[in-house]
Amino acid sequence: MRELGVAGRFAALGGASAGLAAAPFVSALVASPELVVVGAVALGALAAARPRGAGRVGRLAWLILLALALALLGLAIGLARVAAIDRGALSVEPGRVVSVAGHVAAVPRRSGGKLTVRIETPDGRLLLEAPEPVPELPVGRAVRATGTVREPRPWEAGWLRTLGIRAVVSTPEIELRPGHRGGAVAVLDEARARAEQALGRGTDPARAALLRGFVLGQDDRIDEQTVEEFRRSGLSHLLAVSGQNVLLLAVLAWPLLAVLGLRLRARLLVTLALIAVYVPVAGAGPSIQRAGVMGAAGVLAGLAGRPRSSAYALLLASAITLTLNPRVTSDPGWQLSFAAVVGIALWARPLRARLLPADRRGVRAPFVRTALADGLAVTFAATLATAPLIAHRFGVLSIASLPANLLALPAVAPVMWLGMLAGLAGQVPGLPVEALTWLAGTLAAYIAQIARWLSAPSWAQVDLSVGQPLALAGAYGGLAAAVAITLRWLGRRTTLRTGRSVAAAVAVPLIGAAIAVAGTGLDGEDDRAPVAPGALRVTVLDVGQGDSILLEPGDGAPVLVDAGPPQAGVAAMLDQRGVDRLGALVATHPESDHVGGVAEVMDRVPTDRLVYAAASRDLLAAGTAGNPARVSVAAGSSLRSGSLHLRVLWPPAERLRGPAEAGDDPNELSLVMLARWHDFDLLLVGDAEAELAPIDPGPIEALKVAHHGSEDAGLGGLLERAAPQLALLSVGADNPFGHPSPATLTELEDAGVAVARTDLSGSLVIEVTRRGFALDTGD
Repeated sequence: MRELGVAGRFAALGGASAGLAAAPFVSALVASPELVVVGAVALGALAAARPRGAGRVGRLAWLILLALALALLGLAIGLARVAAIDRGALSVEPGRVVSVAGHVAAVPRRSGGKLTVRIETPDGRLLLEAPEPVPELPVGRAVRATGTVREPRPWEAGWLRTLGIRAVVSTPEIELRPGHRGGAVAVLDEARARAEQALGRGTDPARAALLRGFVLGQDDRIDEQTVEEFRRSGLSHLLAVSGQNVLLLAVLAWPLLAVLGLRLRARLLVTLALIAVYVPVAGAGPSIQRAGVMGAAGVLAGLAGRPRSSAYALLLASAITLTLNPRVTSDPGWQLSFAAVVGIALWARPLRARLLPADRRGVRAPFVRTALADGLAVTFAATLATAPLIAHRFGVLSIASLPANLLALPAVAPVMWLGMLAGLAGQVPGLPVEALTWLAGTLAAYIAQIARWLSAPSWAQVDLSVGQPLALAGAYGGLAAAVAITLRWLGRRTTLRTGRSVAAAVAVPLIGAAIAVAGTGLDGEDDRAPVAPGALRVTVLDVGQGDSILLEPGDGAPVLVDAGPPQAGVAAMLDQRGVDRLGALVATHPESDHVGGVAEVMDRVPTDRLVYAAASRDLLAAGTAGNPARVSVAAGSSLRSGSLHLRVLWPPAERLRGPAEAGDDPNELSLVMLARWHDFDLLLVGDAEAELAPIDPGPIEALKVAHHGSEDAGLGGLLERAAPQLALLSVGADNPFGHPSPATLTELEDAGVAVARTDLSGSLVIEVTRRGFALDTGD
């Protein structure tokens, strides 16, 4: 009967977790949650008749009944939580201008020249977005803003739904007001603020920003290049407090507590107490609550002597986090935390056993070797367990992740410890923390250097999409089989020495990392680093009075849109940028300031395709030596290069079928394309003013202004429909046409669009990553 009690607890927890997870998906179908409660009570009453002396079939039936009863109860609780979360969302019709006043509910996110921040108002939760510069917005502080409500874009709707947010308010300015939110959260806000201040003392601002990211999950003050380096090297989890960070903290605490002579149960309780202290000091936000729960589950799962205990800890963590927010299952952070904890529960102990085989004389391994083996086992297990899910969610696989995490391992837990101690000491006024933050900042700089080195190689991250759930299940099945085979093979090598096993586990990835660092392309021929596989570079070349725009996806061949006038020397510009082949050269329309350099470019740079809508004989005759494919396109056509997708919006095919007539304006048939790379959209309009090409591209991030900024009666409507953040003007200095038109510049300014011009700044370079985009000017 004891076994039946254990199985009953598993059935109850498993059923409750399943019901909680199902709640968001059935909330629209269940009109009366009370009926679910009635069903749960009825099944629970039947399950209360616990079988005594029943056979195997009877016990199995009772377990199924119990699981169903708890699933219904979990569903009822989940429906109530989903309804409560949705009631707290501000619901306003898109397009309305509203004034909002409330308190900052989470750390702001800064990316691509824009800030977004979650706000709690008396009327509900919302997301504010505003162009930089925006002052520091501490969590809990009062703010006020006036702006226009818009619907969340498709790529952000799921994330906002998880947070219980329906409305996004775009505002030109966020005003920081006196006052703080009250209640119990105010105490946590104050504790977090003191911890932030403490982590900023005794070290420079860049290192202090890293420490806030490591310890408090605040990455808003870390520059975008560093964030991208952490992402490409597989270390981005360190910048957002996760269950893995908490586990690494516990990995260091465990052997230290063992040195103090504490028994197993005492060590477990102290480790859990440390996590319990850390969560409120870090601010107790939803992500940190999840990290604490998942980290505690990982500690219990990793230290439990039996697989059954590990599974129970995982189910308990699942039930707790789902009770807090049933929609959390769609959050990548929750998924990755859970995957890491499952990997640690399954593989950390076997890996540690292979790295520290039992000594026949019963002599305990030295502390340093034990701590290293524990850290290696956790790192291996968590990295392997999250790799398929990262490929599924983000379409990439970080090859550098394992060596980067191993190189960073000696510093990660000490940074966490020192940062936590500094945050705790900062709660006491006048208590010095400078020594702690100086050492922690030095270790943080070491980790940042590892990220910089291992993000540089072109192979550091590769595009690998595990799209369908069935493919994801297959990837995990293959991974589990490979790990099982490897562990069995290592287990048979009974002659393997402890020192050699640990050294071998470290040596192979680190040797690969050293080779990578040594070969990161330090030839100095190009001013700019190669485009990372997970990035896009857009360069508006300074060709004078003309157009030439280079699109370089990190995972595809470069695409050149127009080649400028003949005297611009675009072929030489491509050579300076290391472009030795073009996937496509797009000619927007046959005018000299756009296609004058096409022949030279195609003669000097191998080109796969020449793409056009309306073409002249000279254009079609260009580049015959390379024999590129000639591709005629119209509205509805599309081109791809890696993750870059160019969709033709104009001209329609029927406008291209008839013969050209004398006096026709070639600008009316200029290609208009929407260049999309993940969540970044750039509208390329050639010389087609909006009054000539009535299109609706939807919201975009950047606009290449038509016809070098000439006056355009349709521009205002396009700006209203597309709401770009950045306008790019390719225009020559002292041109005889008076471009750009003062009316065009005024319309852009009135619409709040930032303007960048080649006549003032030279070539314009936009570096785009998954986190946003940044503009650089000059060669």
